Amino acid sequence: MRYFGITNREAEDGAKVVRVENLDNPYRKQTNFNSRFKLTLNKLYAWALSDYDRVVMLDADNLFLKKTDELFQCGRFCAVFINPCIFHTGLFVLQPSVEVFKDMVHELQVGRENRDGADQGFLVSYFSDLLDQPLFRPPSNGSVLSGHLRLPLGYQMDASYFYLKLRWNIPCGPNSVITFPGAVWLKPWYWWSWPVLPLGLSWHEQRRATLGYSAEMPLVIIQAVFYLGIIVVTRLARPTITKLCYRRSDRNLTTIQAGFKFIALLSVVAAYVFPFFTIPHTIHPLIGWFLYLMASFALSSIPINTLLLPTLPVLTPWFGIFGTLLVMAFPWYPDGVVRALSVFGYAFCCAPFVWVAFLKITSHLQVLIEKEVLFPRLGESGTTSGFSKLY
Repeated sequence: MRYFGITNREAEDGAKVVRVENLDNPYRKQTNFNSRFKLTLNKLYAWALSDYDRVVMLDADNLFLKKTDELFQCGRFCAVFINPCIFHTGLFVLQPSVEVFKDMVHELQVGRENRDGADQGFLVSYFSDLLDQPLFRPPSNGSVLSGHLRLPLGYQMDASYFYLKLRWNIPCGPNSVITFPGAVWLKPWYWWSWPVLPLGLSWHEQRRATLGYSAEMPLVIIQAVFYLGIIVVTRLARPTITKLCYRRSDRNLTTIQAGFKFIALLSVVAAYVFPFFTIPHTIHPLIGWFLYLMASFALSSIPINTLLLPTLPVLTPWFGIFGTLLVMAFPWYPDGVVRALSVFGYAFCCAPFVWVAFLKITSHLQVLIEKEVLFPRLGESGTTSGFSKLY
């Protein structure tokens, strides 16, 4: 069973949810099939919504810049060609028809050609003559058109068009709807999509004004308190924690030292990677990045205070990431090319600092081991002198 429509806030928003059985996807064994498209053929159920005169079908990654009520004046099927030869099914208009729906299901059963195994490939094959149809221009008297029509590009503006000029300039039709057909992991609802892609913040601003973030905020607050606790505890408990590393036996010393180096370097890397898996993925980018910087700083304090690693080299990536965010978020670039060159230039300048920080960490670990600060001989009491020479 799959829900066709909005499944929450129904009473508040007046949404009607239609529950449908998943359509079997006969193209799932194609060599180019992407498993995330397995259920997208359920879009065909829109033709079964016979209670309505027109249906505008939308993907979740559409960002509306203005009202588009005129779309309900379009014909029996209307879609946008964001590719010169292939229309996009992130937004399309249709006239519901049970007969058309049954014919589509039949075409699925007989194996109609479908290049991508998803809804788009099927509909492009089913409405193969759409490229030859006239362009939709809404009648000023509000009348409803018939037949198949091409929608102007302004109804499905690929976000990549914006990133070149950092502004919209679509001469064909109203600049009404933005779509994000790129990489899945850069969809606008992910907090890390901004400022990597500037339009991610616009998408979240519309979500903040409508749905809000009440579902994610409790977990965000818990994590923030947890990471603040790590910073305080690791700092206050540093003398006690480091004493746990002060004794060892003579057995397998080389193995222990190599393992210690590996664990120390892994803990630094984990401090910057781990937060990406714990922060709620759909939180607002400003909150997400703030929590990420807090989390990576807190987790970096663990190897600094427990493994006696130097503070500045461990935190060099932290400053680099923070600077990258500032460079990407700078709002006054003249165009996307200058912005991209600025980001690459900053990354190029940061790379030597990160490499030097890595060398300092590894050399510092070697000094700690050679002076037996972390691995003094059993029963020795010279740890204090060794420690004081280093700090």
